[in-house]
Amino acid sequence: MRTFRNVRLWKRRLIAAGVWSVAALAGAAQPDNDMPPPPPPDLAVPGDAAPAEMLPPNNTGSPQPTVPGMPNFGEGERRMIDLDSAMALAGVRNPEIMLARERVTETAAIRQFAAAQILPNINAGMNFDTHSGNLQQSSGHVLDVSRSALYVGAGANAIAAGTVNIPGVMWNQNISQGLFTYLVARQTVRQQQFTSQAVRNQVLLGVALAYTELLRSAGRRAIAIRIRDDAAEIARLTAAFARTGEGRQADADRAATELGKRETDLMVAEGELMMSSARLAQLLNLEPSVQLRPTDAWVVPLPLVPEPITLQELIAMAALRRPELAAQREMIQVSLLNLRGARILPFSPTTLVGLSSGTFGGGSNLQPTRFGDFANRNDFDVVAYWTLQNMGVGNKVQIDIARSRQRQANLRLIEQLNAVRLEVANGYAQSQVRFAQVGTAERAVRTGIDSFDEDMLRIKNNEGLPIEVLDSLRLLGRARFEYLNAISEYNAAQFKLYVALGQPPANALARQPAGNNAGNNGRNLPGVPGGNNGGQMPSPPPDAPEPSAQMPAAPRLTAR
Repeated sequence: MRTFRNVRLWKRRLIAAGVWSVAALAGAAQPDNDMPPPPPPDLAVPGDAAPAEMLPPNNTGSPQPTVPGMPNFGEGERRMIDLDSAMALAGVRNPEIMLARERVTETAAIRQFAAAQILPNINAGMNFDTHSGNLQQSSGHVLDVSRSALYVGAGANAIAAGTVNIPGVMWNQNISQGLFTYLVARQTVRQQQFTSQAVRNQVLLGVALAYTELLRSAGRRAIAIRIRDDAAEIARLTAAFARTGEGRQADADRAATELGKRETDLMVAEGELMMSSARLAQLLNLEPSVQLRPTDAWVVPLPLVPEPITLQELIAMAALRRPELAAQREMIQVSLLNLRGARILPFSPTTLVGLSSGTFGGGSNLQPTRFGDFANRNDFDVVAYWTLQNMGVGNKVQIDIARSRQRQANLRLIEQLNAVRLEVANGYAQSQVRFAQVGTAERAVRTGIDSFDEDMLRIKNNEGLPIEVLDSLRLLGRARFEYLNAISEYNAAQFKLYVALGQPPANALARQPAGNNAGNNGRNLPGVPGGNNGGQMPSPPPDAPEPSAQMPAAPRLTAR
């Protein structure tokens, strides 16, 4: 059981973790209006030619920082996007989600077709028959006859004294086979619905991870700009010291080389931001020429799964909520129905019921009327027979096949359950490790800032040379990147764990804190049910710039 002291320690660490992450995203401008709602699913067209209008433009008057000689990465149209909007767009535009929905529609149509088999077929037609030559009667007598006959009405192929071979209203099928075909089709629809939900969860997880990577790329760009600016200031001071003779020219050259490297790092960050934008645009089925930019001004931890829940509880929750497991359970039901159908098949009759009504007439050379005597004719036939396929051997083989498939379905469920357990365990472990890294990286950033500020103060007070600040600049830059990566990896681990649990509702994740300490429910971060911060953003440090947007509450990965 966690002690009150440990709870307070976690609280302090998490408040620090929510602090300005490495730098405000300096290049992210805010839209003038809110994100318009996405079109309803029934109006969404996969090949829509105007997807960019669904996102607000980047209406900002502040120019983007540039570097002399840097390629122009910003020629495309820019659109602002947040995580909720990305989820909504993916729900109506992602082709993989739409394909999964169409599979559900297909299986529902197959179920409807199976249910319709209880209805008979309706046949309407005619037939004309003529014969010239010998015919043998049932008594063995041979006649030389020329005859003709015509039938018109419900059914066809009525010849001589026989029944209408193609009934007008005909029902022909094996009773148990038709029943179990419908039951299997019904279970298949349920299985496909769970499969579609699993596909949607995985796609939305990919969107969440892509947005996290976009946010990380924007953060890396902001950090690269800040480091480049600090390196430029150091290069300016070093060059000034060299001109006055207070420093060496070699030191000025080293600082200029460092500035060139930082400019290269900024170019790399620009390219990574464009690639992250293209990846997210692919998942949202948008034009890659539209450059997506995150609206979030801070990179902060998003705790979706609170800490007080144990790993055993999480695994049990996933076993009940994962759609992949539910789909596999439906497949077990399908295999059981197929097995029962194979066992009952030899005892179930194949039934044919026919009803015909029409006009029939004709004649021959042996009758006064050569062709006439047309009148109404009605036929009703019922046939039922039982079949042992291949003298019963075929039925036994079908039963053996169905029994084997039923065992395979059970084994697949166990295999899928083990995979789900592994995903939950990995996600739980990654969340714990990444969260610990956030605190460590945050302390490193604070230490690096103090060291860099102290060295700069010494330079301004003429207590040292500007070249001495380079090491502090490098260490601070590295610490900022590691801090950004730690938070981004933590958020990614939380998204993965949340999807691994089957996206449970918030009330399923709410837990009473240990020791009746209602004010310290695990990690006090935005979006955690029961936290004492009211879902507010942790306070930034004094040197952090004002945010241009508030981080939304931890979103549910559900497409609107």
